[in-house]
Amino acid sequence: MKEGNIVEEKSFEFSVRIVNLYKYLTTTKQEYVISKQLLRSGTSIGANISEAQQAQSPMDFLSKMSIALKEAYESDYWLRLLHRTDYITEDKYNSIITDCRVISKLLVTIIKSTKNNNK
Repeated sequence: MKEGNIVEEKSFEFSVRIVNLYKYLTTTKQEYVISKQLLRSGTSIGANISEAQQAQSPMDFLSKMSIALKEAYESDYWLRLLHRTDYITEDKYNSIITDCRVISKLLVTIIKSTKNNNK
């Protein structure tokens, strides 16, 4: 991970939180379906951001960051569903959804900036 890359750092920390939430949901709450979906989308954000750092072209970079954004939006959905169905508490939800939305906003800014710079 490149030092000082805020979105990469935040997405990695978010992935760690998602893995820990997955472990909690499967062991404590016995929830396996939604938590698996969240595990996939939540960890995919950082993986795509990390992959984008070695993009072969600006379009490749944009593609990877766009996929990361889609995964962030999907993660937001699964988190809302887990909260609404009482699998996660209000406090846990508010904490992790804030992280997810911060990453989404960073990605939107990066994608817009990249598109403007490549016009």
